[in-house]
Amino acid sequence: MTDMTDTEPAHGTPQRTPSAPSVPRVPRRRFSASLVGPCAGERRAFLRHQWDIQAGRSVPLPAAGLTGSGDSRASIHGVRIHDVLITSICYASTTADGTWIDSEYFSDMLVVDVVEKGTWGFARPGDRDRVMVSTGQFIARHNNPSWRFAVKAHTNTTKKLVLPVAHLGPLIHRRPVLGSADSAEMRLLLAHARMVDAQLDELSPAGVQAARNALLELALGVLTQKVDGTEPQLAPSLVRAAKDLVRSHLSDPELSPRMLARELNISVRTLHRAFAATDESVTTHIRHERLEQARLALTRPIARPGVSEVARFWQFADTSHFVRAFKKQYGQTPAQYARSHDGPRT
Repeated sequence: MTDMTDTEPAHGTPQRTPSAPSVPRVPRRRFSASLVGPCAGERRAFLRHQWDIQAGRSVPLPAAGLTGSGDSRASIHGVRIHDVLITSICYASTTADGTWIDSEYFSDMLVVDVVEKGTWGFARPGDRDRVMVSTGQFIARHNNPSWRFAVKAHTNTTKKLVLPVAHLGPLIHRRPVLGSADSAEMRLLLAHARMVDAQLDELSPAGVQAARNALLELALGVLTQKVDGTEPQLAPSLVRAAKDLVRSHLSDPELSPRMLARELNISVRTLHRAFAATDESVTTHIRHERLEQARLALTRPIARPGVSEVARFWQFADTSHFVRAFKKQYGQTPAQYARSHDGPRT
């Protein structure tokens, strides 16, 4: 069983690839597929043909080894930006036993895997440099030759970035680079990757090229553990990474421009400069996000907190300050807003 965007026959039945010549299609910017094992023989050949049409031969067909038998499912989706790929790959299986799978993709490329769930094993051919990478960690490696991988039962998800090694390869020498996905440099790289994924369809050709170049610059930062925050093309990535941090620290009393700058390993001045191109300052963004969460709390159908409790939880100086800020933002006091969203009384 498969699910492939615009390429699968109506009922998912494998068909022989026609022998007559056809006009090749240009691989799309976006690609996706999912497979449910077992998948072998003619079915795999058919999938390979359809996958090459959709994504191109440089992008791996997921589950080439893991859906050969047993109860397994694999999915991949991602975007292509010239010679750069940003993909998310998920393997879910009740039978995977850690068997090492050979990979013949991404030869002589820099491959970065950020493990989002489970534990992934990676090894050079011959089992040299075998490493296990768990949730919240990453591995960056020069894929020359292609590394093998392994997963065990249950769900395993990784964000994979594939980039040319032109000016990156020498930095990783012959050894893989391992680290935490929470590092400042990786936060910026992932924030930029998410931003590209969200905005790719609206980008002009020049914008696509700029997005690709920024990915390379941020990957360089991961390898050197240093990002040049003053580089203008990285400002949108800094803003996105800062906003991601704000979202995850809204109830933290320490949340401030200084804390964000520290987490991103940049100066406060650089952070303010990055936000200058947006329609709000760092402090304004924090306040707006806290007010929005407070608004949602005040409309809960059950266990609705009181106004003073909401103000205290979302780190407003006091209740009166919260009431003034809320009314300015939404045109009503918190109490009025909560009453206006009460359900019908019976």
